[in-house]
Amino acid sequence: MQVSVTTTKGLERRLEVAVPGERVAGEVDQRLKRLARTARLKGFRPGKVPYAVVRAQFGSQVHAEAINDLMQSTFAEAVSQQRLRPAAGPRIEPITVDPGSELRYAAVFEVLPEVALKPLERIEIHKPDTSVTDEDVEAMLETMRTQRPVHTEVSRAAQQGDRVSIDFEGRIDGEVFPGGTGQGLQVTIGAHRILPELEQALPGLAVGEQRQVAARFPDDYGAAAVAGKQATFDLKVVKVEESSLPPIDEEFARAFGIQDGSVAELRVEVRASMERELADATRNRVREQLFDALVRENPLEVPQSMVEEQIAELQAQAMRRQGVRDPAQAPPRDSFEAGARKRVAIGLLIGEIVRAQSLKLDRARVEQRLDAAVLQYPDPQEARRQFLASREAMGQLESAALEDQAVDWVLGQVRVIPQPTTFRAVTGFGQQA
Repeated sequence: MQVSVTTTKGLERRLEVAVPGERVAGEVDQRLKRLARTARLKGFRPGKVPYAVVRAQFGSQVHAEAINDLMQSTFAEAVSQQRLRPAAGPRIEPITVDPGSELRYAAVFEVLPEVALKPLERIEIHKPDTSVTDEDVEAMLETMRTQRPVHTEVSRAAQQGDRVSIDFEGRIDGEVFPGGTGQGLQVTIGAHRILPELEQALPGLAVGEQRQVAARFPDDYGAAAVAGKQATFDLKVVKVEESSLPPIDEEFARAFGIQDGSVAELRVEVRASMERELADATRNRVREQLFDALVRENPLEVPQSMVEEQIAELQAQAMRRQGVRDPAQAPPRDSFEAGARKRVAIGLLIGEIVRAQSLKLDRARVEQRLDAAVLQYPDPQEARRQFLASREAMGQLESAALEDQAVDWVLGQVRVIPQPTTFRAVTGFGQQA
């Protein structure tokens, strides 16, 4: 088998392979003989069809199948012979595939870049240095109070912060539109959950009072039928409730899962949850700094085929978050290219660290990741069963666990400098979205 390699551009290679005609003929012959043992043709008993008849009947089909399989198998032999590392599958370009002749084809593909890590000691990482204070816990409890406001019906006119129940009817061009009517819709004034013109019309209205309001739907409104259109709404207030924060007492504690209503236990649970959040946020900040530094110190030319795969994955993730299923509505690829290129570079660098340091997968870390993953589902036991049954899902957990091991190894080599800060600064707690 003859093989030649040329560099076309960057990481792209063109591999030309010539497979001797004798090998092709031998492969076709073996397949026809196997087929002769099972072929069923009219006028012949099974397994008794003459070879010449089988060749005449099935020769072209078997030759085409043999050529296809030979291109796949000899490509693997050729890249191994040339010590190439393909980044993705090749684009096969047949050159000569005629029966009775040698097989010649070209395979075009990208190779993985050579990765040579610069000394890690030159990298400096600033690790957030803080803890959860009593003041942080009290601030979190105040936030939790706002999540469970107490609503008391009042007879006065509505004002900022009240919860108002309204009946409404909306029309566009004089016609009621689908979804344009409702009764008892609860609106908290100041929460900005409805069209701003409607919310601004509610203060000053008492139970039984009505008001007509003109409002315009935003251009990017979720319902395409009304997006960007002008509408008129008739509003009627049916209830006004004053909102207040609940006391931190036994009932409040039970509402957050403390069965015996112990406020002290609630504080312990809140602190523990905040400490887990702080640990996760700290690790994420350190990882991001580390990845940025690795990419900066070790610039790589990355295979475009791998970048395209990452772009497609990032687009799919964005579509899932937005509830979009139509591929035609996928966000533009350009907005994901820089992030995709960085992800590919990080993957190659981490892969080199795993290889160079002979890191072996820690099954305990995989179990920890599995435990954390299944807790996000209503039925953790059923989720665990499905994870374990899915090779793809477990493969993702294993890759993440091995990446964690590589990150920990690198952190042992770089300079980690403590950086005094606060819980709020690290986690973003209390910041506006």
